[in-house]
Amino acid sequence: MAIRNLRYENDEILKKTSRQVEKVDDKIQILIDDMIDTMHKYNGVGLAAVQVGILKRVIVIDLYDDNGPIALINPEILKTKGEQEVDEGCLSFPNQFAKVVRPLEVTVEYINREGKKEKIKAKELLAQAICHEIDHLNGIVFVDKMIPGTLEYIEPEENK
Repeated sequence: MAIRNLRYENDEILKKTSRQVEKVDDKIQILIDDMIDTMHKYNGVGLAAVQVGILKRVIVIDLYDDNGPIALINPEILKTKGEQEVDEGCLSFPNQFAKVVRPLEVTVEYINREGKKEKIKAKELLAQAICHEIDHLNGIVFVDKMIPGTLEYIEPEENK
């Protein structure tokens, strides 16, 4: 397990489309473990592989509830329902937040860590996180989708 270096807002890799994972091997397992450790170190809710410089369709999410972190490989949104206006931030855009409109519910098909296809029906925060991370896999960052005029920079505590 290792903490990977995050890629930040002006890094060109964040605009690139990630590639499908062909097989869930040891390298993917190590990547997932490292991504979870990295996400936890920076108190993130989600992380896409592209944010650590790897153009693979892998995301991890942790709502810090009893379910623990989940890894979704090659996630695809099958359907969405409703919408919610949410405040959003991103580990690749430290201390920046904006309002974004996301689906209230999503149904997503993905491959789990064991290489098996699964479906998940997600609501509210989990739906938001999944959509945010899948956007990363497609080279889209949250500021591309923000409601104009809502971007705020919050001064970090240690700088106050």
